[in-house]
Amino acid sequence: MTQELKIGFLPLIDACLPILAQEHGFAEDEGVSLSFVRDMSWATVLDRLLYGHTDAAHLLAPLAIATTLGLGRPAQPLAAPFVLGLNGNAITLSNELAAKVLPADGAGADLGEPRAVGALLKAEALARKQAGNPLRFGVVHRHSSHNYMLRYWLAECGIRPDEDVEIITVAPPFSADSLMAKEIDGSCVGEPWNSIAVDRGAGQIVLATAQIWRRGVEKVLALREKRLDEIRPEVEALIRAMRKAGAHFIDPANWEVNARILARPEYCDAPHDLILRSISDRLVLRQNGPECAYPDFMFQHREAANFPWVSQAEWLYSQLVRWENMEYDSQSAQIAARVFRPNVYRSALKGTGDELPGASSKVEGSLSTPLATTAQEGSITLNQNTFFDGQSFDPDRLEAYILSQK
Repeated sequence: MTQELKIGFLPLIDACLPILAQEHGFAEDEGVSLSFVRDMSWATVLDRLLYGHTDAAHLLAPLAIATTLGLGRPAQPLAAPFVLGLNGNAITLSNELAAKVLPADGAGADLGEPRAVGALLKAEALARKQAGNPLRFGVVHRHSSHNYMLRYWLAECGIRPDEDVEIITVAPPFSADSLMAKEIDGSCVGEPWNSIAVDRGAGQIVLATAQIWRRGVEKVLALREKRLDEIRPEVEALIRAMRKAGAHFIDPANWEVNARILARPEYCDAPHDLILRSISDRLVLRQNGPECAYPDFMFQHREAANFPWVSQAEWLYSQLVRWENMEYDSQSAQIAARVFRPNVYRSALKGTGDELPGASSKVEGSLSTPLATTAQEGSITLNQNTFFDGQSFDPDRLEAYILSQK
């Protein structure tokens, strides 16, 4: 008997794995049927999940942690047994601002270099602040990796978020409109909304978030902890189906068909050619410009990309503490870490021959060259996962790391 699961999502390409698991029959093969509820804001996706209108959700990883900790609303424990992808976001600036922070001879053919762009942006930010008209950036949610990645980059370039620049919330489907209306000077958002802004002539893509943290955690499959316990066999079946969908998604032979599925009105409702460029790591950075290839812009499958590393949750907690002006609390840190559920992921895939890491935590940002790592099953080689500033995050030194960023 097939069990139906209802999944909430936003029209973003990184909602692809459950969608493609259903569309290509991988879910049916595992005994589950998926239906989808498309929303326009993360707040609504979260509300539907918390009130039981959906079984699971395509959700911002930091939002799952913040909700569990009770930030902004009464605490409700969430569980994330599967990472839907790494990175896939970009920083898009207005055409006027992009012209001031990119090399004049680049002609928009290549992404900028984070430190070089940051240095020029700092000068512009300080000048705008002095003139009483500070730069304003849009992020998709206060508790999002977009917000934390943007802030991390700005701060390491000497720009103080909330003091030198303003950061506001703009739902992904409205980010291009907000740029066009000059309500913001730049945004950090997922695809296809950067490409849509470029296509409309509203702005120019200057950085990929993968340049800030090469293997930065992004969306997760999130469930209420109680609901996960109630439907655990079905969730494990869904995990297996999404791993199969991921292998299908990254195969170049399938890019065209998958782009057309994701472009449909019930999913991303966006031009299929823009989606095709994103999933093949080929972006157009400025209107009518050439394609720019950036390998691993989206990262959905290889290197156990869907494994919920506890260290990823702990890094997100470190940024939550930093940007919410909170004090480190060991109990809260443990609660945040437990949101990511590698035990469920392992249980789902044990014996399938899929890649299963031997550990549940690792030092983030420590690899500049490939490294074969201990695996419970399969063979795993991890590649570059660096932060742009050369720092690394050791989860065993979480409090010290947080203090170093104050």
